[in-house]
Amino acid sequence: MPARSEPRRGAAAPEPAGELPRMSLLEHLEELRRRIVRSLLALLVGMAACLSWAPEICRWLARPIQQFLPEGTKLAFLGVTDPFLLYFKTALLAGTFLAFPWILWEVWRFVAPGLYPKERLWAGPFVVLGWLFFVGGGAFAYWIAFPRAVQFLMEIAGPDLMPVITVERYYGFLLTIVLGLGLMFELPILLVLLAKIGLVTPRFLLRNFRWAVLIIFVVSAVITPTSDLVNLSLFAVPTIALYLLGVAGAWLVAPRPAAEPKS
Repeated sequence: MPARSEPRRGAAAPEPAGELPRMSLLEHLEELRRRIVRSLLALLVGMAACLSWAPEICRWLARPIQQFLPEGTKLAFLGVTDPFLLYFKTALLAGTFLAFPWILWEVWRFVAPGLYPKERLWAGPFVVLGWLFFVGGGAFAYWIAFPRAVQFLMEIAGPDLMPVITVERYYGFLLTIVLGLGLMFELPILLVLLAKIGLVTPRFLLRNFRWAVLIIFVVSAVITPTSDLVNLSLFAVPTIALYLLGVAGAWLVAPRPAAEPKS
């Protein structure tokens, strides 16, 4: 009979079938550093690709405020470096939307070692849906939430005050809302991912729904520049709906408890 081959001395024993690979804390930190560096590089590439288009993007982003400015006036700047910083930030914003699929891919690659082989097949839907939700949040901010907030704030001033709005204040305000809502629209994807890897359950999410609503309103109040209930609801209500959508998605993907054998 042929001799049975023995494992080499010092070689690591193979992982049992069905078990997940194990990583030490230092390996986790090194993997996290690698993914962060790659995400930042993707962000820089996206920003560089959008930098030459920054003036056109700025003109497009200025449309919500143009109707409220006195005729013949434009957004003002106070420092000689303000236009350069403005174009840099605008290119960074556009580059974020451009590079976001790659950033999601890096997030998935960091999480994937803790998933079973069948669960790793969710990479494509995670990246595509995550990017679509992020773009949807930015679009909702630009076309609905931000114009309503600008209209409310400008109407408060009334006809007795003349607006002198600087590019730094206006675009800083706009970028906060667009990025904030873009990230808040990632909530369903986050909940589904947490449920898929077993960190939360649909029952847990529903049981803590009131706390989730409280947190959503607090975050919305931080992002929202106005104090009226209408504008606050423009941010909070869609996010609550997205939370419930995430609960529904978590119910679909959450691991089912194994059935007890019949005696």
